[in-house]
Order: sequence, then structure tokens, then C-alpha cells
Amino acid sequence: MNIHPSRRCVLALLAACAASPAPAQPGLRRPLRLIVPAPAGGTADFVARALTQALHTTAGLTAVIDNRPGVAGAVATEVLLSAPRDGSTLLLSPNSLVTEVPYTIKPRYDPFKDLVPLVELASIGIVLVADADLSVRTLQEMLDYVKARPGQVTYASFGPGTISHVKGLQFCRAAGLDMQHVGYKGSPPALLDVVGGRVPFMFDGITTSAPHVRAQRLRALAVTSPRRSPLLPDVPTFAELGYGDLTQTVAMTLFATPEVPAAAAAQLRRQVLDALRSPELLAAFTTAGLEVAAQQQTTDDLRRAMRREHERTGRILDSIGHTPAS
Repeated sequence: MNIHPSRRCVLALLAACAASPAPAQPGLRRPLRLIVPAPAGGTADFVARALTQALHTTAGLTAVIDNRPGVAGAVATEVLLSAPRDGSTLLLSPNSLVTEVPYTIKPRYDPFKDLVPLVELASIGIVLVADADLSVRTLQEMLDYVKARPGQVTYASFGPGTISHVKGLQFCRAAGLDMQHVGYKGSPPALLDVVGGRVPFMFDGITTSAPHVRAQRLRALAVTSPRRSPLLPDVPTFAELGYGDLTQTVAMTLFATPEVPAAAAAQLRRQVLDALRSPELLAAFTTAGLEVAAQQQTTDDLRRAMRREHERTGRILDSIGHTPAS
């Protein structure tokens, strides 16, 4: 899931950082390294950049971003696992890395044992979009279009094994569609092909596609969030259209490794939670359509929530008969 955020938000964050940097906190002796499993310009990348600016403002922390797209987050995860496990390197990823990916690829690590969720940063829904040049303006027209061309129509995702892939599988099953999946390394290259007419449909992050929808390069058909998105207020939810089982959001989550000392992990969590209360960060997230949880969960709560979502995904994919790729 990828996003090209408002330039104004980024400039506001930079200005705030330059104006009032907080004194550095004791702990890390080198810059924090944030591994992001998406290309520059993606949602996770935007969240990482906004967070690093807020951390500088509120905690005096310096952070660098290391974009490592590929294999549904497995590349980025393996970079994290090969780095020093002292809290100086973290992974900022959609939680689908844990909840969906293990069912659709076979990672060489155990996401429940090798990753520790520190903080849920923000969440966003998925939107089904169509090439604006197609004669498809509603979800029903999309169904008619695809059913008239069984096995011939493709849909894009921002990566095999990601939530956008799984939502496509789930929707095709629920609607009785025969579509072919095309996975990309992030939203930017996928959106280029959808806007360019090479792939007619895509399940994408709302914040990524919304600018293209407003510019009439894409047409939004339905969103997976429980409520209509403020970025796309005229677009119905899947639940409104009779597909309530597709209701889901994806959470951008900060992960560490279990070997990080408890004191360091607790300090990082406090610093990130303080940053999430920054007015500049909240404004940037709101403008991008990202929702910050009203009440932050503990690490154990996050683990349990991810386990429940992981099990739900397993039931969905079992009902479809989907098996992971090798």
C-alpha cells in the first residue's frame, strides 16, 4: 500500500522539527534505522517519514529510513533479523506481514516468534479501483464486466501475500469471479499499470488511490473499511453492497525483535507513543486518511489481535482452497 502525501503536511512536519527539537533521550548511541518493506512514495514510507520527523521533535531522536520492498515484506523482515538486535533497527510494516503473508508465501522465519509488535501507528482501509477509461462505474458494473470475460480479466495488488492480494482472492470467491492476480513490488508500479490501462482493476490502499480518483484517472468502486473514508466520501463500503465479510483495515505497525532488551523496548514504545500525540503528526495522518487508534494496545494485546486476524485469514483462505506458494 503506497501513498503520495500532501506536500504541505511534510513541509509542516519539517518546519516543526527545525523550530523546536527536543533534547535527545539517553539510550541509543546511533541513529534509529527504520526498515520499510515498500518503495519510496508508499504508505508505509510516508508513515515512516512522518514518524521520524515527529520523533526528532518530541524525543530528539535521529532516524534513517531503509526501503526494502519485495516478497510481501519478507526481504525487509530478513534485513531486520540480520541487524543488531539492540533496538537500533526496527521494522515499520503493515500488520498483514503477520496476519496474511504466512498463508500466501512460505517465509523463512516465524512472524509470531521472530517479531515483536511495539506500537500500532495508524490504520487504513483498502479500495477496489478501476481504470477510469473502462465502462465500469459501480461494483455491479464491474461484476458484469468480469463475468462476461471469465479468466481473462486481471487485478493488481501491491504485493503477493499482502492484504490487497488476499482481499482480491476473497472478493473473487464471494462474488463468483474468475480473475487473474498480478502482484507488484508496491503500489506505485501497480498504479502506473492500472492508470495506463494495462491492468483494469486493483485492490489498493485508500490513501494511495484517492489522489488518482480525484484526478479522474481511477474510479473507486468500494472500500473495505467499516465506514466510508473521508477521502472518498461518495464511495460505498463493501458491507453496504452486501459483502460484509470483506470489512477490514490494515494497521501500520512498528516491530522489533524479541532479543531487544526490555528497557530499550519500553523506552522506544514511550517515545513513539509521545510522537503519536504530536499535533503535526496527527494532522499529517488525518490528511492522508490514516486513523490513529483512540487507545493504544499493549504489545501482548497487539499479539493477540494479530493472532485472531491471522486465524481469520486462515479460515478465509481455507474456504477458497488457496495454498501458499513455495
